[in-house]
Amino acid sequence: MAGEIESMASNMRSKMGGDTISSSTPCIFRIPSILRRHNKEAYIPNAFSIGPFHHGEKDLEDKEKIKFDYLQGLLYRTRDPETRLMECIKEIAKYETEARKCYAEEIRMSKQAFIEMLVLDGCFIVELFRKDAGEVGKSENDPIFSTSCMLQFLHHDLILLENQIPWFVLERLFRLTRGSSETKSLLQLALDFFDNIFSSEKSPIQLDLFANQEIQHILDLIRSSLVLPLGEQQGQEESFVSWRPIPSATSIKESGITFRKVRSHSILDVKFSRGTLEMSPILIQETVEPAFRNLISYEQCYPNCPPRVTSYAILLDNLINNEEDMEELSKSGILINWLNPHDTTQFFKMLYHDAFLKEFHYQKLCGQVNEYQQKLWPKWRAFYTHNYFAKPWAIVSQIVAAIVLVLAFLQTIYSMKC
Repeated sequence: MAGEIESMASNMRSKMGGDTISSSTPCIFRIPSILRRHNKEAYIPNAFSIGPFHHGEKDLEDKEKIKFDYLQGLLYRTRDPETRLMECIKEIAKYETEARKCYAEEIRMSKQAFIEMLVLDGCFIVELFRKDAGEVGKSENDPIFSTSCMLQFLHHDLILLENQIPWFVLERLFRLTRGSSETKSLLQLALDFFDNIFSSEKSPIQLDLFANQEIQHILDLIRSSLVLPLGEQQGQEESFVSWRPIPSATSIKESGITFRKVRSHSILDVKFSRGTLEMSPILIQETVEPAFRNLISYEQCYPNCPPRVTSYAILLDNLINNEEDMEELSKSGILINWLNPHDTTQFFKMLYHDAFLKEFHYQKLCGQVNEYQQKLWPKWRAFYTHNYFAKPWAIVSQIVAAIVLVLAFLQTIYSMKC
């Protein structure tokens, strides 16, 4: 019996490894099954595998040729393509161990296969960003830019949490292959490529915000582009347990609160002041659900990651209970909906289900709205405006009634003097 116990203890020690807590923190994860079950398609690539998690899947293999075509085009712009390829491989090989540690599970690929995959996928992404921004030319028959669906596939595939490679891999490949005529940084190219995920209008890029930021991968960059413009505002809030939901959009309007569209560098920037809820317009189109779901999953999986995007999803769900709520936000210019209204309403209802929050970043704002809603004057004013000033004939009748009332009052005063 003692021998069996020692054997079991030895087996468990071998599985524990060395340090009690790993010094490296993974940043690329498999989607937890409790989140995946709500919409599996939002988490899997449509056409292109990036990184090891979906590498080699049969329905994605045919797009590997496009990656190699892009790699060849990138290398052939250099003086010595063969030497430049070997330089890329040598550079990434230095960081193989560091790259493996970025994944939350053991990557069962040989050293050669893993490095080749990082170089191929990384060079493909870098070349894609350059072509999209016009930093390098693209042929008339480019396999991505000459078709209507490929860019749409890539806007979906490159934002998936399971479909990432480390940002430092992209940075090193970008520097090694950068041409003398190129003017934009990799950061700027990436932000340009994903500029219309949440908005139909191009917003200026604040590159200075990223000066001291360590970017983990493309999805982390997108999240940072939403969070960093907020600065210190909407900092860590109290426990989620003490939070009281914000009313729906139609209920808010009935209580005298108005909506106002504002221009901001982030859709997460929501303010309430003097009876007005200010929000940046958000575009609801096909890639917005995968974007939100993968950002929420990232916030759930990455240690000590403030749930900023998850909090925003909860706020939207509170505001949108039905199609009337969505119509109210659309009339205010806050919601730009390109999808079926019913589908959009249901999308917001299911967006953050089974996500856990320790803090809610709109708790103070919700408290302000709820407090304002309890006041009588805004409710009376909103009721009177809605019922008596909504139509031209109603406005005229109110003016006539006011004139009659004034004349009757004057006549009474005149009669008393006589």
